[in-house]
Amino acid sequence: MVSKKKWSVCVIGAGPSGLVAARELRKEGHRVVVLEQKHDVGGQWLYDPNIEKEDPLGQTKFLDVHSSIYTSLRLLSPREIMGYTDFPFFVKEGPGRDPRRFPGHKELWLYLKEFSVHFGLRELIRFNTRVEYVGMLDGSCGGLKWVVKSSDVGSEEVVVEEVFDAVVVANGHYSHPRLPSIKGMDTWKRKQMHSHVYRVPKAFQNQVVVVVGNSLSGQDLSMELAGVAKEVHISARSQNTLTEGFSTVISKYENLHLRPQIKSLEEDGRILFVDGSFVVADAILYCTGYTYSFPFLDTKGTVAVEDNRVGPLYHHTFPPSLAPSLSFVGIPRKIIAFPFFESQGKWIAQVLSGKRKLPSPDDMMHHIHQFYRQREADGIPKRDTHDIIHFEVRAEVNQSQS
Repeated sequence: MVSKKKWSVCVIGAGPSGLVAARELRKEGHRVVVLEQKHDVGGQWLYDPNIEKEDPLGQTKFLDVHSSIYTSLRLLSPREIMGYTDFPFFVKEGPGRDPRRFPGHKELWLYLKEFSVHFGLRELIRFNTRVEYVGMLDGSCGGLKWVVKSSDVGSEEVVVEEVFDAVVVANGHYSHPRLPSIKGMDTWKRKQMHSHVYRVPKAFQNQVVVVVGNSLSGQDLSMELAGVAKEVHISARSQNTLTEGFSTVISKYENLHLRPQIKSLEEDGRILFVDGSFVVADAILYCTGYTYSFPFLDTKGTVAVEDNRVGPLYHHTFPPSLAPSLSFVGIPRKIIAFPFFESQGKWIAQVLSGKRKLPSPDDMMHHIHQFYRQREADGIPKRDTHDIIHFEVRAEVNQSQS
């Protein structure tokens, strides 16, 4: 029989990854505390319309606004694959509910809230609590422990300092804007903002707007802006990545134009493109994605973010030299998110309880280096290290349970 150890565990974040990690940890008998900076569960899916105090480019260390959800956003994946394995994302009838197969963002937030109530997770969560610092504490004979300092949101004074056996980082990765480096950005006096703080198109009424980036959000917001703006110019690094469907959409709007990459921003309001053309714009909206950010985490350089790669992490989850007392849930992108997070949560909880064992730190590092080399051989940029399209961690968990 496996001897199960009970750990005191701090989970940072009560979004989709933090909630299911907390459930799995408690299921294994661990003592769990979840620290959440907002007033409710949901993480990214807790819509926040109050963006006035946020830096338009999101360049502050600690952001006031966590969610990057805009008002009109709908799910890109059908609800059948969005839920956790034992709590399906079923259609719910009633006032304010959205029965569509691809519902609006509020419906998914309601689902997460129901999940937290159904599994009794809210009693584990300290809401309106910002994590200020997480650092290693040498427990000597007792092993590595973690000191966690947190404060009430709105208060600069650190009011709580606690020690935990383990920390699970689940603070999401769609909040801290990733910005391009464009000549003249610092001196261009007109409106510049990242899509992180975009909510509705009204502020761009009758304006000439340049949207930087042709990702899904860039395409979505360009079409929305075309309904109110005088002109919308989409600046894309490569026009070869445009889908046939979006190219067709562009042709239907007289005020929606495709542009190449930006060369520079001029102080007189002009935006110069690499093909020599230019446009005089009122505003720039950067739809250039997000970067991983852990401003509270101090691992003495063991875990770092370099060109949007968080590492080294074994299967995107455990830093070898600090495992299993430090782990990350929700790092991978381009996945079927909720089942993936659930698998990570199970894996972490079972490793801590002793049901599962990790390879040695050296073997984990060897695996990580092999993974990096394979990604490089496949021509995948370092910044896309965590873009995966199959269930590596789910396979790892399932193998352990067979």
